[in-house]
Amino acid sequence: MSALPDRRIGVYVCHCGGNISDYVDVDRVIASVEQEPGVKVARTAMFTCSDATQTEIVTDIQEQELDGLVVASCSPKLHTFTFRNAAKRAGLNPYQYTQVNIREQCSWTHTDDHEGATEKAIRLVRAGINRTRLTSPLEPLVVETSQRALVVGGGIAGLRAALGLAEIGLGVFLVERSAELGGWVGRLGEIYPHGKNGYELVAGLEEKVRARPDVTVLTNAEVVGKSGSFGNYVASIRVQGEQGPETIEVDVGAIIVATGFDAYQPDEGEYGYGIEGVLTLPEFEELLSASDGPLELDGRSVRSIGYVYCIGSRQPHGNAYCSRYCCPAAIHASLRVADRGAGVSQYHLYREMRAYGEHELAFSESRKRGSLYLRFADDDPPTVIREDDGLKVTVRDLLTAGEEVTIPVDLLVLVTGMVPRSNDELIQALKLPVGRDGFFNEIHPKLRPVETVVDGVLIAGACQGPKTSSESVASGLAAVTQTAAMLKLGRAELDPQVAVVNGAACTGCGDCVAACPFAAIAMTGTNGNALAFVDGAVCKGCGGCTPVCPENAIDLLGYTDAQVRSMIDGLVAAV
Repeated sequence: MSALPDRRIGVYVCHCGGNISDYVDVDRVIASVEQEPGVKVARTAMFTCSDATQTEIVTDIQEQELDGLVVASCSPKLHTFTFRNAAKRAGLNPYQYTQVNIREQCSWTHTDDHEGATEKAIRLVRAGINRTRLTSPLEPLVVETSQRALVVGGGIAGLRAALGLAEIGLGVFLVERSAELGGWVGRLGEIYPHGKNGYELVAGLEEKVRARPDVTVLTNAEVVGKSGSFGNYVASIRVQGEQGPETIEVDVGAIIVATGFDAYQPDEGEYGYGIEGVLTLPEFEELLSASDGPLELDGRSVRSIGYVYCIGSRQPHGNAYCSRYCCPAAIHASLRVADRGAGVSQYHLYREMRAYGEHELAFSESRKRGSLYLRFADDDPPTVIREDDGLKVTVRDLLTAGEEVTIPVDLLVLVTGMVPRSNDELIQALKLPVGRDGFFNEIHPKLRPVETVVDGVLIAGACQGPKTSSESVASGLAAVTQTAAMLKLGRAELDPQVAVVNGAACTGCGDCVAACPFAAIAMTGTNGNALAFVDGAVCKGCGGCTPVCPENAIDLLGYTDAQVRSMIDGLVAAV
């Protein structure tokens, strides 16, 4: 191995308030690495992410003239930017910092093996030191950004996002797949928890959006392609016109995806679906919104209603997730029924009630106003039949010692949840990340809740998971704020840890082009001298191209072959 450069590296190992130090001997970790070549400062801290420790790190960098930084704490997903910014404040290039994950990868993984967790932490920190020893200063890639944005989806989240973007001075293209704007909320009357009318709410937003000269609304339209790079995307939109479909292209700096959700559609016979008098929750809400008087179904008065919860959600062989909104939605619907006058009996059959936040108050109110709640076991769901005298729901109630109860009802509501909307063409066009539940994935639910791994492509509303209307609007506005931060300056900085090609070694075989999932590599050159070229603005630094190159002509800045080999050396050396 060649001689290593002289470095002055600071190493900080976090207790994480016991999350790490309860299972990893952090003092032993420090003792094991403080004599590593290039290490000048080695300390532990209760919380390295705290303001006090960040200040201590900044002071050490400046006073000890550190030229490298290693923080061993939690996942890089949480605090990479925290410590990069701390390094930057101290005058250290932020790309000479390495975060080592010893919480998720050591303490949380090996709670029953403290010795093994500690040894693993030592090896990981040593690998981080070796990588940092070979870092070099990198500068962000600066790109100019367009002052226009594309919003995909004309529901309440998309409408509010489009209006917000226009209000801060950005041009907007609003694309809606259906013929009308409004989405699910536009089909409803009173919606919870604020009690506003869905029709009126959407109509008001649509009026404001259409009144803005800087917003172009395209209905019966779909996004079918995207080219270019962050800040300067070219989006292809297929619009269904009177003369047939035509494709237009628009230049935008960022894209907000707010395509909403679909409601779970029960199979024929599932909890009685298909039997006269059995409705899904969206169908019931539309029935409630259709009139203000006594509730009727097919011309007959409704005097008793049953609700069966978790239809299509929390299923062992289907949608395993909880849709969150369904319990509060059904509770509020039952309160709307109660508001229309006494005399309607309401029975709620549930597995577990999830009336989170302020909805707990509505849950209590519904019981005070006469709703009866019966709990059934996961493996013993209610049965539904229709006889000459109406619907009958039979359930074994766990709240009354498992007594079997048969309830006659005029109407049965299947409390269905949200499911991801089918958007295969859009997913392919925008390279959207999809989770195991089928909804779009954000980078981090708390720290970067509307950003995706595709720079400049954001998600908002129920396309990323079940949400209420107010939660969808909040995420739409979050996407507006993030878009403004990216575009309003007219330029943006991108991570410089991207792939680079050694032109002298490249033979132009094209293997890297096929391996790149982001279309960031192209072949350039003429007269048979084609070479691979990486567009740094498009490259995501995934490293997928480096192992396929037969000539070893591609390296990844920040994780070069030399750095990775040195990390492996640090991992395998004896503790």
